[in-house]
Formats: sequence, structure tokens, C-alpha cells
Amino acid sequence: MACSSSLNWILVWAALLTAFARRTNGIDIFMDWNVSFSNSFSPSSVDQQVIAINGMFPGPLINATTNDVVHVNVFNFLDEPLLFTWNGIQQRLNSWQDGVSGTNCPIKPSTNWTYVFQIKDQIGSFFYFPSINFQKASGGYGPIRVNNRNVIAVPFLKPEAEFDLLIGDWYAGDYKYYRTLLGTEVSAFDVIPDAILINGKGPYADSMSTAHESFTVEKGKTYRFRISNVGSTLSFNFRIQNHAMLLVETEGSYTNQITLNSLDVHVGQSYSVLVTVDQNDADFYMVASSKLLDTSIVGLGVLHYSNSTTPASGPQPAGPDAFDLEFSVNQAKSIRWNLTAGAARPNPQGTFAVTNVTLSQTFILHSARAEINGAPRLVVNNVSYYTPNTPLKLADHLTNGSGVYTLDQFPVQSVNAEAAYGISVVTGNHKGWIELVFKNNLDGIDSWHLDGFSFFVVGFGNGDWTPDSRKTYNVIDPVSRSSTQVYPGGWTAVYAFLDNPGMWNLRSQNLKNWYLGQELYIRVYDPDPNPAKEHPPPENLLLCGIFDPSNAPAPAPGPKTGL
Repeated sequence: MACSSSLNWILVWAALLTAFARRTNGIDIFMDWNVSFSNSFSPSSVDQQVIAINGMFPGPLINATTNDVVHVNVFNFLDEPLLFTWNGIQQRLNSWQDGVSGTNCPIKPSTNWTYVFQIKDQIGSFFYFPSINFQKASGGYGPIRVNNRNVIAVPFLKPEAEFDLLIGDWYAGDYKYYRTLLGTEVSAFDVIPDAILINGKGPYADSMSTAHESFTVEKGKTYRFRISNVGSTLSFNFRIQNHAMLLVETEGSYTNQITLNSLDVHVGQSYSVLVTVDQNDADFYMVASSKLLDTSIVGLGVLHYSNSTTPASGPQPAGPDAFDLEFSVNQAKSIRWNLTAGAARPNPQGTFAVTNVTLSQTFILHSARAEINGAPRLVVNNVSYYTPNTPLKLADHLTNGSGVYTLDQFPVQSVNAEAAYGISVVTGNHKGWIELVFKNNLDGIDSWHLDGFSFFVVGFGNGDWTPDSRKTYNVIDPVSRSSTQVYPGGWTAVYAFLDNPGMWNLRSQNLKNWYLGQELYIRVYDPDPNPAKEHPPPENLLLCGIFDPSNAPAPAPGPKTGL
């Protein structure tokens, strides 16, 4: 009894200390989201529904500060299940709130569910989006800002204002029709997007009859633009007519400050740039043009000087050749971590450098296209992920995964002889350093993302990766982020420290690739039941799949319909 009593007091004190920490270091932010289809927007030349949040497209800004606790009560007014994921928000010790098919049961139509997560030890620019049923192709995305606490110095002067630029390709038409086509027609994979949107708006037209995005600025002032690629397929190059951009941050990391005339942004990535408006009073083009695509599709907005009466004119600012991958690779290599800046904590970022780490695991992941049972699929090491009806995290908690998945059946360093479906879950060594090597056997630029962590982008290369490729790595000041591009025919290598227990999604950010099976899950397990090591399931935990008695048994593996 005495032992039990002592344990109870420990738990009480732990709860009190946690509550005190939240009161002193962060606030609670409460949001109600009504998610529904809307016909009030015209993103392209075709009338179509978009997914709106509280009648907004893009959705509302989540504006938080390090250590704040965010409560998002999602009411699903769509006609199918829904989940949101928080792209780049690490969900420290809490993969229950990650909002992907492997961690959460979906929110059924005409019901609601509340996400609760603390933005712990992070700053920077991120975004959210619906993660299942191919819904991202119809919108539902919005910006996330995580601001520094007042006690942490920011490595640049406070800008006059901040703007969110959610830029991405857009397919006209019904996303449900397109996702069905993807699952049956090989040719659907190569369909070209119809437009590039800036904050959900089509391109600027000289007649000014078409809605477009415009930002009003005051001459002589400096502004922060948080740029995210929220698209499905295309990388883009962004630039502003007659204005330079100072790169300062990417996905939670302050970078060495470099001046750029244009910036490549790949699917799922976010950057912050500072722009000083130092031209004569006029309007100027803001351009986002696609990479590796010979097309006139372009996102076009306006930088409007407050005293301007002169519309944007003249030729649009030219960027690098769309097929010039050397430019893109060299720019990527030039983006380095600012080792002297603090971020979420007062420690300089360089305190966490990777110069002398000891690797405990290496995964070599080849992405490619394949056909399985006549259906077009994307494979990783010749395995195409099949989404079970029961979330992996739920099964892991209630049955140690039995009946849903078998751990470590996925080949992490070899390629299966034949393409096949698989529920790919692999062990990540808790508090070990992992090396992830992404090999792109596709024709286009791919982009990989790891939930739950930031990783250090240590290397890019052409052809096949070998252990000797490590000699080319940058282990002095590689940038830390959560999404990285992988060029066609090439490889990208990253390091990650697996200190965050949970079930974490590793996926292509290209929506078609992800939908067709280019993903797996890394299970980082800590056997210590202390909730300070990993949060227990939330009180509002949803049950589904084999744990929902109203559901029929899960079907045999085949073309998935969940994501």
C-alpha cells in the first residue's frame, strides 16, 4: 500500500509540474473548424468544389509560440472520413495526434474530434492538410506559424509584417474522379496539373478581371514571406520582380542568410525569406513557375506598393531553366544551418551538430513505379504500402500490433524481386542515429518527409549510393528540416536522431506517389511506461477497424481506398 501511495503522489506531483510548465511557458489555443465542401471559390477555369474550413480556402492560420498547446476541434461536414496532419510539427512524445492513417482513426462524416498537441521545442514555418482519401487535391490546407518565445533572440530584425504564401499546383475537376482514375489507369499518373495557385487564387491577369493574390507593402520596409509548397506534384521556382530575397529559415531551422534572386521549393517544403521593398512605387510580379515541365502554367501574384498607381507590367522575371537541375542541386547544397543562432531554445543550433555521430541504422529506400495485379502502384524497395482498416498505433497499443501488422518484414536495405503489397512497419532504434538514403528511380523530382522528427540533409548525389558516398556528405552544417527533395536518377541522404517514441510516417510528399503506396512507418519504442517518455492515448481516443465491433473484418490486401 505504501508503495502504491507513493506512486500516486509522484503522479500527482508530475501532473502539477506539467500544468505549471504549461502555464509559465505556453498558452492554450482553442479553434473550432467546420470542414465542408464549398462552391464559393474558383481556383481554376473549371467550376469545382474545394474543401474549405470555416468557409475559408486556404484555411485559418494557426499562429502559436513555442510550448503553446493547440486544441483543434474538427467538425467533419464532408461526405467521407477525414484526418488532418500537421506537416513538420513534431508531436513530441505524442504520435496519437499525428493525424495520418497509421496513427488515428478517421473522423466520420457528421461527427467531430478534437486534436490536442503541444508545439514543443520548435519554431518556424509549417502547414496542415487533410491526409487521407486524396482530399489534399481539393484543398483543406492552411498555414502554421510557430514564433520564438520572447526570451529567445531571433537572428534578424523584426520585419514590418509577415505574409503566408501557400503555393502549389492544382488539378481542375473532381478529386474523387481523379483518385479513382489513379487506381486503375497507368496514364493517369502523368496527367499535368492545370494551374499553380497562390493562396488558393489563380494567376494575375493584365485585365485584372481574375482574382489573384496581392500583398500591400510600404516602400522602405522589410517583410517576412513564409513560402510553402502545398501542391500535389510539382516543384516550383519562386521569385519577385526586381526584388532580392534573403533566406532566413526553413521548416523550423534558421539558415545561414543568403541573398537569392529565386528559390526552388519542393512539394511539402516551407521557407522564410525577408524582402526589403526598395523600388519606386509600382506593382511587381510575384512568380512561381514549375520545375521539369515545359509548360506555360505559372502562379502569378502581385507585390503592391501602398502608393502605387502603376500596375505590374513588362516581362515576368525570368528564373532558371526549368530543366536545369544543376542550379537546383547547387542551391540546395548552399542552404546551410546557422550554427550560432538559437531557435526554440537558447542553445546555439550548432550545439546539436552531427559532425561525430555514430550511426545505429541505415535504410536505403528505392522508389519506383510498378504494377501489382494489373493496378498502377508506387513501391519502396518493391513494396507498395497497403493501408489496413486499423491504425497501426492503435493496434500497437491494444494488441502489440498482432492481427494488424508484422514488425520488420519490410526490406530496409534491399529490393524485393517482385512488387507486392505490404503493411510496412520497421523498428527505429530509440535514441539511435539513423541514416536514410532515398533513391529516386522516377522521372520527376520526388520529396520525402518524416513525421515526428527533423532530419539533417547531409548529401545529394547522382546514380547509385554506396558507402563511399559518405565521403561527400556535409556533416559540418547540414540544414535540419522535415522534407527533402530527391532528384530523378539521384539520391539524397539524411540523418535523424530517433529520440521521439511513437509510430511515425515516412512518406513521399508527392500526393500521387503517397496515394499509390510510397510510404512506410518507423516504430520508435521506449518500454518505459513513464508518460514523460511517451503520452498515453487521449481520453477521446477513437476506435475503428478490428476494435470497432460494428465493422466487418478487414479485407485482404489489394488496391487501397483509405489514403
